[in-house]
Amino acid sequence: TMAKILIVEDEIEMAKGLKDNFEFDGHEVLIAEDGELGLEMALKESPHLIILDLMLPKKSGFDVCKEIRAAGKKTPIIMLTARGQEIDKVLGLELGADDYMTKPFSVRELLARVKAVLRRYPEQGKTEQIVKIGQVTVDLGKYTAHNAGGPLELSHKEFEIIKYFVQHQGETVSRDKLLDDVWGYDAYPTSRTVDNHILQLRKKIEAQPEKPRHILTVHGIGYKFVG
Repeated sequence: TMAKILIVEDEIEMAKGLKDNFEFDGHEVLIAEDGELGLEMALKESPHLIILDLMLPKKSGFDVCKEIRAAGKKTPIIMLTARGQEIDKVLGLELGADDYMTKPFSVRELLARVKAVLRRYPEQGKTEQIVKIGQVTVDLGKYTAHNAGGPLELSHKEFEIIKYFVQHQGETVSRDKLLDDVWGYDAYPTSRTVDNHILQLRKKIEAQPEKPRHILTVHGIGYKFVG
């Protein structure tokens, strides 16, 4: 099963080597070269598994692990370190890591451990591709949508919004959060942009756009998606 794997590792050649191996196995791979970026991506990108180095610039792997767990994320974490001291292993596991490997290690063994962890957390390894929203079926992998009447024309951004809502189903998401995570920091859109896209999306997927059942407005904050 394809999983999204985040590698937080400042030795860039090692990170690229691991990325190649994971992609060969069919996974999607993200790389962060320091602890601060690693933490940000862990919280923003919702990876299915994190490979986390212990000795990192800006923020240690211990701190990253601790803050991921403090944020309520249960994402499986495999820690990597050049240290062999038992105290580090114990501390890492106590902070919420799921497994631990000491450098240098066998890439084949790491791949096996990743598979084992994903088997223990099967829901983490699945990327939901086919989504039913009322009478509408959306294929997030192929960027297609249809209802009983036939194909629906959705823009790329509308697919991205649906994908984000599915990943955060049942959560109240602010307009600012949508802007940051779907449009990105560099796009400079406004909260009005979000509202306009939601309005158009409701017209396409809601049976009664003026009385939405799936994309709900949370007044003063943003939106909540109910599948």
